[in-house]
Amino acid sequence: MAIDTQARDKALASHSQDELRGLHHLMLLNRRFEEKVGEMYTRAKVGGFLHLNIGEEATFVGAIKALQPGDYLFSTYREHGHAISHGVDPRRVMAELFGRVDGTSRGRGGSMHLFDGEKRFMGGYAIVAGSIALAVGTALASVYRETNEVTMSFFGDGATNNGTFHESLNLAKVWKLPLVFLCVNNQYGMGSAVERVSAVTEMYRKAAAYDIPAERVDGMDVIAVLDASRAAAARAREEKTPYFIEAVTYRYRGHSMADPGTYRSKEEVEEWRRRDAIEGFRHRLLEAGMATEQDFEADEADVARVVLEAVDFADASPEPDPAVELRKDVYVGDVPVSWR
Repeated sequence: MAIDTQARDKALASHSQDELRGLHHLMLLNRRFEEKVGEMYTRAKVGGFLHLNIGEEATFVGAIKALQPGDYLFSTYREHGHAISHGVDPRRVMAELFGRVDGTSRGRGGSMHLFDGEKRFMGGYAIVAGSIALAVGTALASVYRETNEVTMSFFGDGATNNGTFHESLNLAKVWKLPLVFLCVNNQYGMGSAVERVSAVTEMYRKAAAYDIPAERVDGMDVIAVLDASRAAAARAREEKTPYFIEAVTYRYRGHSMADPGTYRSKEEVEEWRRRDAIEGFRHRLLEAGMATEQDFEADEADVARVVLEAVDFADASPEPDPAVELRKDVYVGDVPVSWR
């Protein structure tokens, strides 16, 4: 995507120093958290599938920071950073990854099924496009209750070829729902490049079929994503109408920890790494006099502390006791369960 440097500088200047520093800290926290999670996976502390979002920090941090307290967020199986950015305690996220009882789902969900109802983080979902329809239902409930809530639905580029995606966009428009569709286009659905599987490779154009306003933003620019998402959320909240944002970004790692990523060239990955969202944002803040190298060093130290505390918390948390947990929450209410 072509970059208008003057417009970008103007956008940066429209934000306070505290907000900009906060965005940097949150992106850095998510990067270091994911790096540590990858390490813990190799040490067999984390089981099951693991999908890291290293490289995508500007997209999900910018979008989620546009939401207000009380807004709902639906995610995918690449959701650790989404949960943390929406206010979920990193310690509880790490404990869930470790399968411990102090995790967000008491150790039952693992990497792909984080959930925190109090924070209105409505979960990660393993099925591609599976949560989009649930987000539509939640937004519809907000309309019925006549609240001022907005729902944001994250999904990948691959989900836009799924029938659920199209049905959901149609109903969101028909029912005039306060819903922001956020397509994280990291350009690969598992190992398949977008141009190999999608007749329309600019995902935001798909929203036109349902008369939903849409735009494409640079997903490696946290300010661009934040500003677009704030405008979309405001419009959804005030006009009770859906909005669609496609953020073009890139994941540095494979689809999951089991994916060697041989379908991408090293040159392509390195080209995107040179556009790294965190390093680029640091450079912009330094140039604008909004931060110093000492500020960044302080952020690194604080983030390292938070991540290590999360690991210690997860290690200290007990493993679920099958005698207690196996039958718990199977039914709503006090319904006896017998096993034959």
